[in-house]
Order: sequence, then structure tokens, then C-alpha cells
Amino acid sequence: MASYAGVLSTHHRDYVIPGMSDTESIKRRSSSRNIKRPKFDDELVESSLGGGQGLSPLPKFRMRNTSMSVVEPPVPATPTPSVSLESRKRVLPKPQTTVSSSKKARKGKNSSNIPSKDLGRWKPTDDLALILGVQQTCDLTAVHRGVKFSCKFTLGEIQERWYALLYDPTVSKVAQQAMKNLHPEQISAIESKALFSKAEEEILSTIKSNSALELERFEALLQNYPDVFHVGRTAKSLLSHWQQLKQYYLLPDQNPSTSLKHGVDKDFYEAEKQIVDSELLQETIDPAISHEQLVASRANKRRLRHLEDKVAHLSVLVDSVTGISPPDFDTNTLATLKGRLVRYLMRSDNITLGRKAAGVNVDVDLTLEGPAWKISRRQGIISLLDNKEFILRNEGKRAMFVDGKPVVAGSSCRLLNNSVLEIAALRFIFLINAGLVNQRASIKTEDEGPETS
Repeated sequence: MASYAGVLSTHHRDYVIPGMSDTESIKRRSSSRNIKRPKFDDELVESSLGGGQGLSPLPKFRMRNTSMSVVEPPVPATPTPSVSLESRKRVLPKPQTTVSSSKKARKGKNSSNIPSKDLGRWKPTDDLALILGVQQTCDLTAVHRGVKFSCKFTLGEIQERWYALLYDPTVSKVAQQAMKNLHPEQISAIESKALFSKAEEEILSTIKSNSALELERFEALLQNYPDVFHVGRTAKSLLSHWQQLKQYYLLPDQNPSTSLKHGVDKDFYEAEKQIVDSELLQETIDPAISHEQLVASRANKRRLRHLEDKVAHLSVLVDSVTGISPPDFDTNTLATLKGRLVRYLMRSDNITLGRKAAGVNVDVDLTLEGPAWKISRRQGIISLLDNKEFILRNEGKRAMFVDGKPVVAGSSCRLLNNSVLEIAALRFIFLINAGLVNQRASIKTEDEGPETS
């Protein structure tokens, strides 16, 4: 009976069990101290104590008044089995279950309130570049093709990130806070690499391809159209983008057709080769002259090879082309051959163009710019003459193009400032440092003056 008193309510209760004597039916007073364990129904206690077989049923009503007692009809007296401590332990629930469930509930609540800090591979610089790209072009496909992120993202990942920035308040709040913490130099660097909008390119296209290039003209465009150009634009960045438009024949006044005029076949190299061979067969060749030419050509090649080995490390400096426009020239650069990926700084009077291979050393290795398997190992030579002119001589098998005009094998052509040089599938812009060229020419004339006098 003591076990029943522990399972039932903690208030004072008086029970009279039928079938007991008067001495055993004395009122029993239970403890009023709260027991820190869950309470169960009487039916659950009965089933756990043996399924109710051989036990007297528990009272159906519980009274708080100690002066009243509940009397039930007499039931045949049966021996009451003693309840062991082990059976009570089996009845009592494990407190760990409630604690674990409460812990899980707290974890789930906290996890739902705490914003996710792991935003994947996206960095604040990537979010800023994405936002600027969409504002400029309004096209996620153009952003995927033109913007260089910290790592390579697919078009689907870019679309998912953009929608998350628009419609997910948690991701948008974390991204905005991260972008606010960026350094101003990082922000200016990203803004300088922003894509050009259609309105900006339309204004740049008003400058014709054959016009003189001056920074003052592009500065005037920035002043006249402050609402069209981005705040990160500079006159130098506009000039660089205009040169790229010219290089790829995207200006309105340019004709991308490279076909020759006057009805000449497009494969001019084969036609010229046949004409030259036919002329050589008809003419008589003097053996003495041919021998002298052969000796002179060998001597010149030997001299050129010796000069190349001597000043190979000083003739050309290769630099990568990035979004931030570096200075085109320095104190030692005579001219620059600027491509899409790299730029070659010319620092001597003669440099060789070609494809670097075993046993062949060239100053300008065109394989760094792109596919050069159609280019000869020694494609051409760029030379600076005494009259301050740059001359391109083609020594390869294939023809080169200067401003759309072909330069066949064995012929030469003059290179001007901002000339577009095409070699196979590669395009370059030739920029001349006029100040350094004039300075060197004046020094040469001063050195030659006393000798002539």
C-alpha cells in the first residue's frame, strides 16, 4: 500500500479497503511533499503491476477533503502482492527522454532563429560584382560571360544567387552587411571592372575609328553624359574600351569584311607564290650574285641570332592584361603590343614575333596570347628606324594584316600608333611611346653631329 501512496496524488487522502479488519482500516496519512516525477493514470499503474489480476481496484474518485472516505461494495479478500522496487523502476519514466526532447526543441528553435553564416562560395566582392553587372546590362547571361568572379560559377548558380539576394531577407541582410564592410579600394576596383551598358557603348561609337585619340575627348564625354556613364569610369578606361571595339570591328564606321578589292582571289598568298615562281623560271640567275646573297643572308642571320641571345632578357617584357588599366608605357618602353590576355613591352629597336619552340628563341612568344599553331616559329620582325618609324617585316609563311591590309611573306609595312595587327586568329593593338622615341632620336642626332662636322 505504501507504493500506491507514492503513485497517487500528493495531497492528504483517506481510503477504506474492503475486506480488511478494523485495525488495518486505520486512516493512513500520506506525505504532502511534492515528488518530482510525472504522474500516471491508475490504469497504467494497474497494468504495469500485473495487469490487474489478483489486485483490488483503485478508487475511482480522489477527494481532497481528509474528513471524508470512500467506501466500495465488499469484494472477496485476496492476498495483495508486494510491489518490489524493481517493478517501480520499470513503471517510472526515464527523465532523460523529457530532457532530450526539450533539448531538441531548443536546438530547433535556435537553429530557426540564427541566420546561416555559411553562404557557400559567394564572397562580398562577388555579390557586389553581380549587382553592378545586372544594373549595367540587365542580363544574367551577359554577367555570366563578362564578369570575372572569385571562382567559376554556372549560369544556374548566378540566377539562384540573384534571386536569393532579391527575395530572401536573411541572405540579403547578411550580404548587405558584408558589402558594407568592404574596403573602399576594393569597391573602387570592382566598379572599374563593371561591364559597359548599351547606352555607354552607343556614346563611345560616335567616335570614328580613324579619328585622333586624345584623353580630353573622352573626358568631355564623361562631363557631357554624367547620367549615362558609371561613376567608376575614367577617361583612360573609356579609351581602352573604345580600342577594344575598334580591334574587333564593332564600331559603326568599320567594315569587318577582309576580302581584297579589284576582284583578286582571297587566297592571295598562293596566287602571289605562283606568280613569283613563274617569273623566276623565266629569268636567268647569276651564280655569283646568288652566292653573295646567300653569304650575306647567313651573316645577317648569324648576327641577328647573336643579338637575340645577348639582349633576350631586356628586349621584351610580358605583362598580363587585367580589368584595372595599368600605364601603357614606362621610362624604358618604346612601344606596346597589346592583346586580349597579355601585352608585350618593346624595349629595344628590333624584336622578333613568332612561336617559341625547341632551338628557336623569339622575343614575343605569341602562344601566351592564344592558339598559335598556325603561326610560324619566326613570323616577323618589328624594327625602329632612325626616322622614328616602326616597320613590320613578315618572315613567316602566312600573311599578316595591319589595319585590314595584308602584309605577305617577305614584304614590309609601316606601323602607326593604334594600328591593329592580326596574326592568324590573334589581334593586337600597337601603341607607340612618342615621347621616348623622340628623345632617343634627338640623342642619336647629337651623338652623330660632331662626327659629321
